[in-house]
Amino acid sequence: MTRSTFVSADAAELAFVERSGFVESRHIGSAVVLDPDGSPLISLGAPDAPVFTRSSLKPLQAIAAMSLAEQVTGTWAALATASHKCEAGHAEAVAGMLESAGLSVDDLRCPSAHPADGAFRRSLQEAGTGDPTSPLYFNCSGKHAAFLMAATAIGAETASYLEPGHPVQARIAEVVEAFAGETPAALGTDGCGAPVFALSLTGLARGIGRVVRLGCTDADPGTTSATEPFASFTPAARTLMGAVFAEPWAIEGHGRPNSTVIDRLGIFAKGGAEGVIVMSTKSGYSVALKCLDGSSRATGLVALTLLRKAGAIPDISDELLGEVIAEITESVTGGIDSEGRTAVVGQINVGEDIARIR
Repeated sequence: MTRSTFVSADAAELAFVERSGFVESRHIGSAVVLDPDGSPLISLGAPDAPVFTRSSLKPLQAIAAMSLAEQVTGTWAALATASHKCEAGHAEAVAGMLESAGLSVDDLRCPSAHPADGAFRRSLQEAGTGDPTSPLYFNCSGKHAAFLMAATAIGAETASYLEPGHPVQARIAEVVEAFAGETPAALGTDGCGAPVFALSLTGLARGIGRVVRLGCTDADPGTTSATEPFASFTPAARTLMGAVFAEPWAIEGHGRPNSTVIDRLGIFAKGGAEGVIVMSTKSGYSVALKCLDGSSRATGLVALTLLRKAGAIPDISDELLGEVIAEITESVTGGIDSEGRTAVVGQINVGEDIARIR
């Protein structure tokens, strides 16, 4: 029997797309908002059903690697949790991470890719390198470099650093289970080749909320009984969050959605493939959601709206929140206007199941 995430009958309407006054598409899924102690404030759909967490899991993978390799700091720490678009600064930082461990691009086991950043890609082409591809340019290369730095730091073999039984991956599994507060329902292979865990959205929100809170405040990361297992990860969490909030561009790229939310709102944001996203305030309020169809176009809008409805971001004005949501949410376009510019003919809105929350 094939294992599965939740089904459409269990989902809620998270968002809909309106074009020219007509509802063209609907995004259904599940979502949960937790308070800093991990108690649910809002639950939609089936937040306790397992989902592959994809790149939203990266903060947990990062602090596990950083707990083994103390030299992962600053920009390198931010790259350890990034899904970058490979601007020149991203490629330079990842190359530096590898060099610090006495390794090279050849040691990366993620796929090769073109730089997603057009300016950097054009600069490489103009430099006479053709149309380059490299594992260095893959969006998860910073995470992989952190894995390799951790393996080198503990004297572990590097060629098999992605194997679930490798010491680095074993540490990650321990961290994931401890912070999420649950045993993963499944283990798979992510798009970059690394192990990826199936957790409930509640577990994902709990885990990332704990990392952000541990890294940004002096408070304990949850209940009294949960404090001790996390205490040893305090230095890594503080280094990671310090790096992320100091250099938001490193997480995704200048002007990109996750980086924009971090930079302008001071909220940690980490999207993942197949419609997954997690956000957390510095005080530990967290939200996690999955669009069942795998689309990410409404995830930022939905996550920020849920944080607002849960009362988790009282210090952010409606005006600023609206500006950021507009900036990170793609427009519904059609044709051109009277001045030849692309015309906006609709918008993406939160779904009825969210709109009715008071």
